Amino acid sequence: MTQIINSLAEISADYDVLFCDLWGCLHNGVEAYPAAVAALQGFRAKGGKVVMLTNAPRPWKYVAAQLDRMGVPRDAWDVVVSSGDAAQDAMFSGAVGRKVWAISVAKDDGFFNDIPEEWQDAPAIERVELDQAEGIVCTGLFDEVNEVPEDYRQTLTSAKERGLKLLCANPDVIVDLGETRLYCAGALAEFYEDLGGISLYFGKPHAPIYDLARRKLGLGPDARILAVGDGIATDVPGASGQGIDALFVTGGLAHDQFGTDVEAPEQAKLDEWLALRLENPRYSIGRLR
Repeated sequence: MTQIINSLAEISADYDVLFCDLWGCLHNGVEAYPAAVAALQGFRAKGGKVVMLTNAPRPWKYVAAQLDRMGVPRDAWDVVVSSGDAAQDAMFSGAVGRKVWAISVAKDDGFFNDIPEEWQDAPAIERVELDQAEGIVCTGLFDEVNEVPEDYRQTLTSAKERGLKLLCANPDVIVDLGETRLYCAGALAEFYEDLGGISLYFGKPHAPIYDLARRKLGLGPDARILAVGDGIATDVPGASGQGIDALFVTGGLAHDQFGTDVEAPEQAKLDEWLALRLENPRYSIGRLR
């Protein structure tokens, strides 16, 4: 049974490092949550390290710039590690070929154009039309506000018949932008698999993003890490797969499942909901604070 806590400070002394999710925990895509920012600042003030571990499909510096725009101070975190970083490594290594059909929008152009130093000498990645592509790279739907995965059935069926692999730069299925729910690249990747295609993942809950986070901080095997997140399909199983504790933020994507007070989840409802999903995070909290 998960233990519901009221604040990060109750358990922070047991950990050296936080792997903290962003969307749904630190911000809602529009503005940062002051209490969450203060919690991270407090953890760092006591000597802890904070990794902003996000499934954003953009390289880390674009995520950091977004946090700056939201007014998240730099003393709230140490490094940012994104699904975009881990997926970029795979793309530039040629995981889906050198000629790719990109399901993407302008805000994610940095994924293709901002080449990491270690890949500067690698053969170029060329974005082409689907009929010329060796593989697919998806950072998100072309129109995340109005489209759904079903809109891509004909196109992705054609890609599957050609045996193209799909590199997913963001395994998240949905996010809430303020009050609006949007589909992410993970939704298309899952849809492609349902059609019989092959999708490749590098963000949470998959190992590459955690390996990259450890390398960036130089963490050894004995580091005491707590993963904080609201994704029951990403953050919680990702932590379990890495052998680290999880703090599940119930007030994120599943905020309407645990009673009337988003800040105070009801234990019985939470336990039942988690059992149905075969997950058991060590701790849970209404909102990160």
